[in-house]
Amino acid sequence: MARIDELRLMTRVAHMYYERDMRQSEIAQQLGLSQATISRLFSRAREEGIVRISVSAPQGVYTELEEQLAASYNLRDAIVVDSVRDDEQIIQRDLGAAAAYYVESTIKPDEVIGLSSWSATLLALVDAMHQTPRKNGVQVVQILGGIGNPAAEIHAARLTSRFANLVHGTATFLPAPGVVGSEAMLQVLLADQYVQAAMSLFDKVSLALVGIGAVEPSELLADSGNIFTAEEQDLLRGQGAVGDILLHFFDEDGRPVQTPLDNRVVSMGLEQLRQAERAVGVAGGRRKQDAIRGALRGGWINILITDHFTAQRLVAPAAG
Repeated sequence: MARIDELRLMTRVAHMYYERDMRQSEIAQQLGLSQATISRLFSRAREEGIVRISVSAPQGVYTELEEQLAASYNLRDAIVVDSVRDDEQIIQRDLGAAAAYYVESTIKPDEVIGLSSWSATLLALVDAMHQTPRKNGVQVVQILGGIGNPAAEIHAARLTSRFANLVHGTATFLPAPGVVGSEAMLQVLLADQYVQAAMSLFDKVSLALVGIGAVEPSELLADSGNIFTAEEQDLLRGQGAVGDILLHFFDEDGRPVQTPLDNRVVSMGLEQLRQAERAVGVAGGRRKQDAIRGALRGGWINILITDHFTAQRLVAPAAG
């Protein structure tokens, strides 16, 4: 076939498909060609520039930024959320709504969902969630101790129980504080049958939803009492800590900061988190920027849901 004839046929096939909304099978039948030939002509039409496909992102959608984040930090996925202001409370609300939609859209049968306690962002997630279609065998397990100051403890219980109800799952609570007073106390708690029942599910978690914290605790975490003292926080900073997940601290490169404080934490371990099929970090804001970057560099999460202000800072050349 002469080149001009092939170009003419490519153009005609493209016109029938894109302008006249005909199916490939209809085009093949009308022109007396095989569907394989039609498919080849489509590919050649794109190569020749006859067909140019472009995606116009609506305002508030950051597809390119999401791809930059995923490529820069070897993530399975990144979700970048539009936020009207670089303000922590506004960002928490916006991230909660986006994370709720993510869970509603991706939950699978027999999912074991690990849920962190004492995260204001995850609390916003639950507040924004709608009831999901019923999926069989869904379990929800608390992966950070939820016992603390009685005035604040209702948040941890509400987080887990309401989430489980929304996904039609069974809830398993971790009946222990996030931080205990001594290693000896930790050993006593680890012998408790109900604590063991929750921790036995940690290696089975397929979807983990966690916040990412700075060394200085959030207001909700501070109110819960599950925090280290100011002197202990200084110790962590002195060892290079920039943030934590599940009260396990890491430095700016994501390396775990090993101190005796680890022996007082009741939660899922970072290596267990890394093994989850989807380890989702939901965090944003300037205060947590170094912590989020450290978590990404360490590979502790493979999906990040964050705001566009934080995402832009994370992919900036200075972020390394």
